[in-house]
Amino acid sequence: MTENEAPELPRGIALAWGVAANPQRGPKREMSVERIVDAAVDLADAEGIGAVSMAAVAAKLGFTPMSLYRYVSAKDDLLLLMQEQATGLPPESHLDHDGWRDRLRALFEAQVLLYLRHPWMLSLPINGSPITPNSSAWLDASLAALGQTPLTAEERLAVALAVTGDARWCGIVQAGYTEQARGTGFSADEVAEREAALYDRVIDAEGFPALRRAIDEGIFTSAADPFRFGVERLLDGVAAYIVDLDRGEPHGEAQDWIHLDPAELAGDRRLKEAQKAVREAEKALRAARKTERQALREAGERLAKAKKVG
Repeated sequence: MTENEAPELPRGIALAWGVAANPQRGPKREMSVERIVDAAVDLADAEGIGAVSMAAVAAKLGFTPMSLYRYVSAKDDLLLLMQEQATGLPPESHLDHDGWRDRLRALFEAQVLLYLRHPWMLSLPINGSPITPNSSAWLDASLAALGQTPLTAEERLAVALAVTGDARWCGIVQAGYTEQARGTGFSADEVAEREAALYDRVIDAEGFPALRRAIDEGIFTSAADPFRFGVERLLDGVAAYIVDLDRGEPHGEAQDWIHLDPAELAGDRRLKEAQKAVREAEKALRAARKTERQALREAGERLAKAKKVG
């Protein structure tokens, strides 16, 4: 590839944009990329992403796996197309809202619902920017919502990514609770109560004072939505920043992407071993303190019985 030559689109992305070459052979009319992706999405919605394989999708359509490979040459391409279809286009209703904040909030809520409808999407790895039509449309919608603000292009992208990240994290947690409720037969409230009871059983004030205090204050059974609170505070910060810009304050200094040397990511082996030793020592200390408290309680009970007998 020469310096000015554009890189070739990977086949999965080319299929998403409809610019990939059609297969030269194989079942006609009965088979298409669209039908394959439809079947795969239905399978994932019903049984989870682990149930999706070229063989399983082929069986659902009544064809051989080799027939699918003539249309979608790799499973990674199939997963990309599944994500693209399930993502869909952002709802036009977000345009009914006035102002960048209300539009971003509407997009946030729509993304969370998207993850709850297709929780398997949360299991797919993030391998860079999703350069596909529908995913691009969501990013475009967020950037457009911020288009009339004094934010720079980099700042608009940063805000869009922050809102998207909050939506994904919210989707991960809510989908997890939904799956737990489905598997146990408990309601969402019952799942929360069970979780609170488990925390109450193992968290003590000596080892985890702040968490113990929060448990006593009922955080795990509260009806408050921590994700909505978080995204609202994010938007508060952006709004305050925009007010400062309107007053003539300078833009915040742009920061470079975090780049770590592979050796730094791997970490020093001795440091890891030391950290592990510290964790084990802390665990042993907590166990010893628990044993000590139990012994003191038992001694107190024996003393009380002795006094009562005496």
